[in-house]
Amino acid sequence: MTKTVVTVERDVAAPPEQVWSLVSDVTRMGEWSPEALAGEWLGGASGPGVGARFKGNNERGKRRWSTKGEVVEAEPGKAFAFDVAAGPMKVARWGYRFEPTATGCRVEERWEDHRGWLITKLGGIITGVPDRAAHNRESMTATLAALAAAAEAA
Repeated sequence: MTKTVVTVERDVAAPPEQVWSLVSDVTRMGEWSPEALAGEWLGGASGPGVGARFKGNNERGKRRWSTKGEVVEAEPGKAFAFDVAAGPMKVARWGYRFEPTATGCRVEERWEDHRGWLITKLGGIITGVPDRAAHNRESMTATLAALAAAAEAA
């Protein structure tokens, strides 16, 4: 089975360390994402270190659901990534890469689909999103636009 991967890039007129600090604070994800409402650090974690776990709360229309995330990469100003699961089932890996540019940085957001057939079917019903890859491409574009606006206004 081929893994689906979606990537979106955006130039941001802010230093990579500043943009990294925004996106790696999962408690603020609802400020830029059209689907994620907020995140909450779990198990005593208070920030984005490798192994830190969090609960993500999501919403699309009247549908609401939550997932659990675990940070798998946290290199300030360079990379941030986390794996998402729904109960015992793998859902995805989300990642961000930051490259310095002459005017700030280029941010890449990446989504790797890790769902099996069951969670793919159930996820479409629970979230109301039959084509997760197309939906995520649109959401990621919106997320990076809002993230850029926040970083550039700071």
